[in-house]
Amino acid sequence: MASWWYCLNHGRVEEGAACANADRLGPYESREEAAHALDRVRERNEAWQKEDERWNGETTETQG
Repeated sequence: MASWWYCLNHGRVEEGAACANADRLGPYESREEAAHALDRVRERNEAWQKEDERWNGETTETQG
């Protein structure tokens, strides 16, 4: 079974582990999933920002 990756350096979908782990997203089961990797990152970041109190203007206690 082939693994698909989205390479951040090249900005494209690649089959197999051609680039360094730090430079790619995946693995994905299909080329289609890998092609939408940045969309998933964007969606997850937006969801995280909505849930994180620091992004919502709420303050947290800090250790001093």
